[in-house]
Amino acid sequence: MNAKTLTAVDIRKTYGQKEVLHGISLTLLPHTIYGLIGRNGAGKTTLMGILTAQTPATSGSVTYGGEPVWENARALSEICFSRELSPTVLMGRNTFRIKQILRMASYYYPNWDKDYAQKLVEAFGLDVKKQICKLSSGMRSMVTILLALASRAPVTFLDEPVAGLDVVARDQFYRLLLEEYERSERTFVISTHIIEEAASVFEKVLFLDHGSLLLAEDTDTLLSHYAYLSGREEDVRAAAEGRPVLHREQMGRSVTLCVGEADEALSQRCRAFDVACDPVPLQKLFVYLAGQKEA
Repeated sequence: MNAKTLTAVDIRKTYGQKEVLHGISLTLLPHTIYGLIGRNGAGKTTLMGILTAQTPATSGSVTYGGEPVWENARALSEICFSRELSPTVLMGRNTFRIKQILRMASYYYPNWDKDYAQKLVEAFGLDVKKQICKLSSGMRSMVTILLALASRAPVTFLDEPVAGLDVVARDQFYRLLLEEYERSERTFVISTHIIEEAASVFEKVLFLDHGSLLLAEDTDTLLSHYAYLSGREEDVRAAAEGRPVLHREQMGRSVTLCVGEADEALSQRCRAFDVACDPVPLQKLFVYLAGQKEA
């Protein structure tokens, strides 16, 4: 059983005169699926690189089970960071074949599951004799997913795992992820821009914006704090009185507001004013929150 937490305290990262991560502190709990969400350039990949000791932090600390992860083979043996394979992967060489990548992974990851890796090769329809440089972007994404899942690492990070996949393959990935999560007690951290599809998988979300952690919260709890109110403008305005408004859309005399501080009292007011009260999708909520901070 993996009961270890991965903890970051006041992580800062500076390149030259520019600080790209601004004092990030967070704790990743065992047996949890996290969604790491943020716009391009928000610092997601940099943060994951620091959490997995592939990138040094300028300041701050990262520990796993109370031990520092930096240059700690014991801690790093339980952590996997799977990111997109470049066509010139591994020291600039582009002649490596899939079977060679899998063989190296079996040496690198102590918990590597060879049988599971073969099962994934068949599920994805991969030709292990193919060179990485000759794979499509979708096939390269499948290889990175295979490496992450078959590593059986207790804490596994995936950076944009579905970026090159079509909708059918993305659905296959999320099914495999949930099967592995239910079978094991692993922790997964998934960075993705395709939030709407992944929202139902995330137990907790980490919103990163311009190098700062905007929020870290249970997904269902977060979404319960917000609601869409829609109806005639005067009725919606009356129902939403006193609530913070994140977003407003109007069509004729009808208006839709995204409001915070949603609770039973708000639901009762909506019923009293004949105003529809609906949930806000995670992707839309992130857009509103990030836009609000930008403004």
